[in-house]
Amino acid sequence: MTKMTALSFASYGPPTVLSLVERDVPVPKSGEALIRVKAASINPSDIRIVEGVFHAPLPRTPGRDYAGTVVAGDAQEGLDVWGSGPRFGIDRDGAHAQYVLVSTDWLSAKPAGLSMEQAASAGVPFITAWSALVTQGRIQASETILIIGAAGAVGRAATQIAHWKGAKVIPAIRAKGAVPAGTIDTQTQDIPRAVRDLTDGKGADLVLDGVGGAMFEPALTSLREGGRHLVIVSRGTRRVSFDLADFYHNKTHLIGVDSLKLTGVEIASIMDQLRPGFEGGALKAFDVRTWRLDQAVEAYQAADRGGDAKQILLPP
Repeated sequence: MTKMTALSFASYGPPTVLSLVERDVPVPKSGEALIRVKAASINPSDIRIVEGVFHAPLPRTPGRDYAGTVVAGDAQEGLDVWGSGPRFGIDRDGAHAQYVLVSTDWLSAKPAGLSMEQAASAGVPFITAWSALVTQGRIQASETILIIGAAGAVGRAATQIAHWKGAKVIPAIRAKGAVPAGTIDTQTQDIPRAVRDLTDGKGADLVLDGVGGAMFEPALTSLREGGRHLVIVSRGTRRVSFDLADFYHNKTHLIGVDSLKLTGVEIASIMDQLRPGFEGGALKAFDVRTWRLDQAVEAYQAADRGGDAKQILLPP
């Protein structure tokens, strides 16, 4: 096959700017591998890329996360892989296509037991959560972590990773009804007070903040002395305020986490470290809803509405 179908956008805007195009199948050079994409997830960042938030050169094929099979190049043909491309959809064409070209040192073998659709769903949420908790936060067994935005994809991935590492999780969510014991409703509860009630007055060792804005200062003041505040915010209020004296008296560590800055090698390393968690049952894939590539506009719209299921594109 010399031609392939790909999703593309030639102007920024809502999902309706997306269309299917025919392109040449990429030819791998030395050190590269051609992946036949079997499934590709739609992330919030993919939607923002199409909207123009990241100023991707046009035209461009979006899609950060994928699962598929090596079909050519300097890697084992037939190897099933999963991954997320470094700045896919921004600096280079992404995985919402029949084929994607990657460097061989970006490859990670797909976990046994995960379908292609499940494997494609893991990418950005689990990579971001791992980068925050393990790489940056250096989470330890027996620590307590407050997760702001625990109902989101990154929050759910972070909860699983924290439990896998032996940490205790305090989820904080925008509740639509009664919340389980040990969960904080960010709309009705005083977050720092609730955290201290759950930690014998000590505060959390670590906060993963996936909301920011109005949640930033309550999250910051929920930390114990010397605690770490990891900030992952993709949308919403960019500027926040807090009491600087309280910040330094508490010896707080404030850390920003940006998965878009990870290299392909770093991403592959994280995927390799996540694999035993999925294969051993400590980590679970997200529920998925699948769409044909020619249903991409509807799939993007569904992803933008949110929900628990990850929207997955299946190239023809």
